[in-house]
Amino acid sequence: MPEPLVMTCGEPAGIGPELAFPVRRILGPEVPFVWLGDPRHLPPGTPVTEVATPAAARAVAPDRLPVLRHDFAADNPPGQPVAANASGVVEVIARAVTLCQSGQAGGIVTLPIHKKALQDGAGFAFPGHTEYLAHLAGDVPVVMMLACPALRVVPATIHIPLSEVPTALTPALLEQVIRITHAGLIRQFGIPSPRIAVAGLNPHAGEGGAMGWEDQRIIAPVIAKLQAEGLDLRGPLPADTMFHARARASYDAAVCAYHDQALIPIKTLDFDGGVNVTLGLPFIRTSPDHGTAFDIAGKGLALPDSTVAAARMAWQMAQGRATGEQVSRD
Repeated sequence: MPEPLVMTCGEPAGIGPELAFPVRRILGPEVPFVWLGDPRHLPPGTPVTEVATPAAARAVAPDRLPVLRHDFAADNPPGQPVAANASGVVEVIARAVTLCQSGQAGGIVTLPIHKKALQDGAGFAFPGHTEYLAHLAGDVPVVMMLACPALRVVPATIHIPLSEVPTALTPALLEQVIRITHAGLIRQFGIPSPRIAVAGLNPHAGEGGAMGWEDQRIIAPVIAKLQAEGLDLRGPLPADTMFHARARASYDAAVCAYHDQALIPIKTLDFDGGVNVTLGLPFIRTSPDHGTAFDIAGKGLALPDSTVAAARMAWQMAQGRATGEQVSRD
């Protein structure tokens, strides 16, 4: 049995702290986890049991939230980031990684951070959560996967202007993304022979060059090279025909050329249940696919669905690592 998960507190002024106990209430002992953060930042009246280790979370009653205490500099009202607390947010992430690397935790579920608040308050030098986790893991190459029961997608390029995608999508980058995705599907999802669909960059995957040359000159040669090594790849495929139900049944994950090409279909299929999975890390990391939502923080409007899905998927992945069983899409 894997060790319990660690759920990091995220930005104290966001909706993260108010999601922790509803997730605990919904999942109960099915998915053991400990919340890592300052108990002062939880909603008033949250039933808390402080523990010394993640393993101790197993003994906590299901109607209480197991908390691994990490003191911050200050209290924090919802919706208003406090600069003095930025360092605490960064420290919590690093502590969660240490717990995983030491074998005390089975994986990490990260609640949303606010990058600007961390940059302003703690000099945070990373573009986001994922890059910081990759740094803590030894500056390993990673890719972002978004997953739900109906679909797994990996954008090869992420937060860059669309005009920069053709230049950024190099053969070396695409090959690295496909290799990491392939390895992650084996190691983290227990799929022994992953089937990966690769989207074209242009409409109709370039239509033989009539709508752009990148598909044939950049994407197709990378696919051919990896197919020759035995990887089960198909593409470049027209993105407009890749995401209907019959097409999705033919692959385990889709690698897409750019952010919206990947995220529009998964958010259309399951807006509240999408999970952010980081592939390439030596430990399991999932996250809900939403931000801090300062505008609704503290108002009781935040839905726990994506965090529930993130915790459940992290636990399935941890169990799969322990048993070798495949992580189901269901």
